Amino acid sequence: MSDPCNRYRALRHQMVETQLAARGIVDERVLEAMRRIPRHLFVHPDLADQAYEDTPLPIAGNQTISQPYIVAFMTEALRLCGTERVLEIGTGSGYQTAVLCALAAKVYSLERLPRLAAAAADVLAQLGVTNVEMHVGDGSQGLPDMAPFDAIIVTAAAPAVPGPLRTQLAPDGGRLVVPVGGRDAQDLLRVTRHGERWRIEKLLPVRFVPLRGRYGFSAPLDEDDTPPDDDSAPAEV
Repeated sequence: MSDPCNRYRALRHQMVETQLAARGIVDERVLEAMRRIPRHLFVHPDLADQAYEDTPLPIAGNQTISQPYIVAFMTEALRLCGTERVLEIGTGSGYQTAVLCALAAKVYSLERLPRLAAAAADVLAQLGVTNVEMHVGDGSQGLPDMAPFDAIIVTAAAPAVPGPLRTQLAPDGGRLVVPVGGRDAQDLLRVTRHGERWRIEKLLPVRFVPLRGRYGFSAPLDEDDTPPDDDSAPAEV
């Protein structure tokens, strides 16, 4: 009888070599984190065998877990060296959170949907992740009381770069990676702060679920915002 742990380990290594390194991800710290973190634990058990394929997968709340390449690309774009305080907007499944926790000193993760935040916290605790602080609220407004952050990552699409997130960046080179555009397609941007100046780089065309909140997309008029788990449309990156 085959050992599923060994099988998933082999799939992770194959994922890193064929989906990440082969497509230009060069940060060895990012590659090693994704070799180690069990992505299959962050998806529904029925989807575990698809966890290491190069595709997004559905999770609760009509959301998605991004494909591994996008997770690696966005993480690499943050240019983490291990000492940073990182803000993550959109905890989702918690997989991106786990990757960040492996690469930074402290991660503050903000999720709009309480059910997703609780489920992600459970998996992170099972994996022994301790350098994360979970919050529930409007991600488009960030966590001003915890700022400044050396890096901010947004895993949902905004119509424009949210002003509060720009100002919560550390002034001496803080980096924000965020998808910006319409509901159906966006550009992944990296915003770097130098004092009161912000450099904006366009990195990659992407497609994410919409960021809900004051500085994000509003829910359609025919959409019931109660319960909160039902008010965002699925999309892929």
